[in-house]
Amino acid sequence: MTATLAPPVRIGRAAVGALGMLAVATGALESVVTPTLPLLQRELDMSPAEGALLSIMLLITGALVTPVAGKFGDRYGGKRVLIRLMTVVSAGGLVSALAPNLPVLLLGQVLQGAMVGALPLSFILVREHLPAGESKVAIGVVSGLFVGGGMAGTLSAGPVAEGLSRHWMFALPTIAVIGATLLVNRLMPHDPPGRSDAAGVDWPGLVLLSGTLVTLMLVLALAPDIGSQPLVLGALVVVLAAFVTGWTAVERRAASPMVDLRMLARPAVWKSCVLTFVMCVGTSVAVYLVPQLFAVSAGEYGFGAGATEIGFFLLPGAVAASLAGPISGIGVRRFGSRAVVTAGTVIMVAALIALAAVHTEVWHLVIGKMVIALANGLCVTAMVTITATSVDHGDTGIATSLVLVTRVIGYAVGVQVSGAILTAGTPPGSDTPAEQAFVTGFAMAGAVTALSLLVVRTMDKGAKE
Repeated sequence: MTATLAPPVRIGRAAVGALGMLAVATGALESVVTPTLPLLQRELDMSPAEGALLSIMLLITGALVTPVAGKFGDRYGGKRVLIRLMTVVSAGGLVSALAPNLPVLLLGQVLQGAMVGALPLSFILVREHLPAGESKVAIGVVSGLFVGGGMAGTLSAGPVAEGLSRHWMFALPTIAVIGATLLVNRLMPHDPPGRSDAAGVDWPGLVLLSGTLVTLMLVLALAPDIGSQPLVLGALVVVLAAFVTGWTAVERRAASPMVDLRMLARPAVWKSCVLTFVMCVGTSVAVYLVPQLFAVSAGEYGFGAGATEIGFFLLPGAVAASLAGPISGIGVRRFGSRAVVTAGTVIMVAALIALAAVHTEVWHLVIGKMVIALANGLCVTAMVTITATSVDHGDTGIATSLVLVTRVIGYAVGVQVSGAILTAGTPPGSDTPAEQAFVTGFAMAGAVTALSLLVVRTMDKGAKE
């Protein structure tokens, strides 16, 4: 005899509000590095390549944690896993706040990456404790508050870092995360564990993918110094090849792989992955290079902007990114997915080439970054939609996880390559890269993105409603 499970306890506005506060706090903590990266590079004496590595560590950890968090949420209950994740995030925020040097700050960012798994767990809790209609509204509210928190972090990080210190720009949102986590723990009822997955978590695949991503980033970070340390770089390339080979073999044999590589045999999936990778490379080049260009001294070719000004300059791009998802959804329904992806690709190529050619005024960079963020949102949303609708319902999670992992890799590669270009383009004895390094970065990203149009041409038009 099996016991009949009691229906989930219905939650009220206070519990949803607590999840919303947590979304705001985590969004703010996630976004503080981007506008203050030039400041962090100066204070911690980082090269552009090291700064690029710092800016992507949180994202890489998040890509690895998210699928594991989802499985644990199903097995042990969403609330229990969410609280434990936020404990790790809070520890990471405190480590980042107290960090005296780059290695400790990198450790803090790795721990903070657990926050990426928090939003899906919040959605699980909302769906568990609210009727379908109300849960959709609540999910929209929580998602919107996360975006709003990111904008707040972008705007506030500069003033806090310059007015107080870089330590407080991590400490203040971390305190908010701790407070919101305590509220969620108090107001959110426990959800019953779901059905246990007999196959369990693909721990070998997770470890090997972690090693692959970290080694890849180290290879890209050290690429500018190949002349001074060729043996180290060569050894890392060998290690990277070993990780990739081992991970591929493990994923092919795993009963429940973290990333099902067999899905890549499907044209819709591999095309979506290729396009997502290319789009995120192009976008991440702008995400990294634009703040760096803002920070270059006005006496040379830049604008001498501080962290506060950079935050304001980046805000239009954050707004455009938040609007891109709904616009893409409307476009796919009306014109089909291929039309949306084509339009987004052309817009991004034009913006990147324009930034390479013209970047002498602040508004050139503000508009360029905003257009690129919009184009990326249009394309990636359409790619996820294409992938989700091209496979069986039971394979949706597996297929979309491939796209999301590809998105992280594309973003990380683009940022790290940008940092390597600036490092290689910095004259000996100078802290400022040559202007040509920025031109090279933008032009390279534009050319790579343009090549993706060859894949777009082979896509199905996609259904229109």
